[in-house]
Amino acid sequence: MADQQDQGCINLRWALALMEGLIGGGMRQLVISPGSRSTPLVLAAQRLPALELTIVLDERSAAFFALGAALASDRPVGLVCTSGSAPAHWLPAVIEASESEIPLILLSADRPPELRGWGANQTIDQTGLFAGYVREFRDPGPAEDTPAGLKMIRTLGLRAAANSLGQPPGPVHLNLPFREPLVPGPDCAVFARGEPSSATTPETQRSDGTASRPRRPEWSWSTGAVPADTPPLASGRGIICCGPGAWTAHAAADLWACAARRDLPVLCDPLSGLRSGPAGPHRITRYDSFLRNPGAAAAVRPDWVLRFGRAPVSKTLMSWLAGIPTVLIDAGERWSDPNHDVSWRIPAEPATVCRWLAWADRAAPQSGSAAADWMRRWTRVEAHVDQFATRYMEQAPWCEAHVITDLLALLPGGEGLLCANSMPIRQLDTWSGSRESRLAVFGNRGASGIDGQTSTLAGLNAGGVPTTGLLGDLSFLHDLSGLQLMRHLPRPCIVINNGGGRIFDYLPQHGLPGFEALWRTPVDVDLRRLIEPFGLAHRSVSNGADFREAMRAALEARRTHPRGQVIEVHVDADLSRQLHQGFWAALRDAEFGVA
Repeated sequence: MADQQDQGCINLRWALALMEGLIGGGMRQLVISPGSRSTPLVLAAQRLPALELTIVLDERSAAFFALGAALASDRPVGLVCTSGSAPAHWLPAVIEASESEIPLILLSADRPPELRGWGANQTIDQTGLFAGYVREFRDPGPAEDTPAGLKMIRTLGLRAAANSLGQPPGPVHLNLPFREPLVPGPDCAVFARGEPSSATTPETQRSDGTASRPRRPEWSWSTGAVPADTPPLASGRGIICCGPGAWTAHAAADLWACAARRDLPVLCDPLSGLRSGPAGPHRITRYDSFLRNPGAAAAVRPDWVLRFGRAPVSKTLMSWLAGIPTVLIDAGERWSDPNHDVSWRIPAEPATVCRWLAWADRAAPQSGSAAADWMRRWTRVEAHVDQFATRYMEQAPWCEAHVITDLLALLPGGEGLLCANSMPIRQLDTWSGSRESRLAVFGNRGASGIDGQTSTLAGLNAGGVPTTGLLGDLSFLHDLSGLQLMRHLPRPCIVINNGGGRIFDYLPQHGLPGFEALWRTPVDVDLRRLIEPFGLAHRSVSNGADFREAMRAALEARRTHPRGQVIEVHVDADLSRQLHQGFWAALRDAEFGVA
């Protein structure tokens, strides 16, 4: 047949087989940045109705968009780009995905082996671009149109998707060299008809006809699997600390049942997702505030810590935990232990451990009045700070604390909030408290960069979770490529404009010579004029009443005028700093009655 000699057709068949394997492994979204060498991958993706394609010009923005989509959908999301410097722009998002355990499939097109190392245009060594940050790397070599070759590349796609969802989940890199011609000739049957391949995939179907999500492997667990003298859970007073990491509704229910049975306080990081939804009195959210009080911190210091998830946002909490024997529950292969206090690491699913701890008699840390008194100390301090914060905010000038409180009161249940790093996530930690209706809180805390925030926000919405953004002015301006992706977002992006990197106002760099230009780095940009060419609506507010009205209008507009919106919140940063430092100083001197 003529198409057997057509290199473009061979490339297309090869790429189709790869895509079929990826679809079989659960991939449903593919983010494409334009280029020539990646043409076979794009042609293949066009022919597969199971794939939703998104085109993003800037590879860095594309990668953060894919990261957000994967985080929201809990499926691997694919990225395609051409050869040369293009895949290098993925690196920041790849690092974040690796550290935050988010599944990405990196499909970098490349020149064939005979052109590498010979000065060929747009040819670099792409094999080690993401070394140390991918779960697997494969370069299968140029396309070949043989039954064995097509079987191999299809299986490689299935394997790549499975490994991206492994333990721990993360990025997988496939470097794919293609020989020219890249476009098939007219005699290529698959190209001429524009039809998808007829090969089937192993994806199972639900009764409603939709494809089920791939299931991540679960660890088995039994009381006999852990020696009785291993974790220090048999005596003394303990706490559960939940850092960033996803909890399903069922897993959260197991956690709260465990806490109730053992009378254990559960310290909930804002990115744990546990500050919202049904919980009960064991949920503790105000620790970043009351642990600044020496008396309260000493009164609730435990004998051991059971930790889930990554290291918490609060530096105050991490400092307080230092020196306490810790059991880390981690189903993956990570060892999240900045304080070097983890003496026992148990590779198990959190829900399984919670069920075991709730019902294994030998795991009971305490019982009776001692347990109840221990829990009462925590609930008393939590309630005290809740009331203290409310009273303080009532008499304080308007600032980020009020913005966060109003925002959490207005966001509908079952939706999402993306909180940027630096000041926004720390202020959310301080002021969010808890709420009964569920809210998924997202943040790129794996590497804690300020890059890619608007693109991640767009990806979260594309992944199926209506998500509002809470960003600082610098993180918003750092990702201008994402503005094109925000045009049709169903939820607004809130930008706290406080004149630059205000986190340094709270750090030792404050007051150094050249502080304003070298650390705070304010950017004098008119956000309205900047975003309007992208088709985004803009609203500027500087008080609570206007902010609440703007949020209500933005949430209502999603039903009638689905248009991306930016709410620019102007804050007096110096006044805000005085308010926060005054709040913490007042708490340090407060009498909690728990010593």
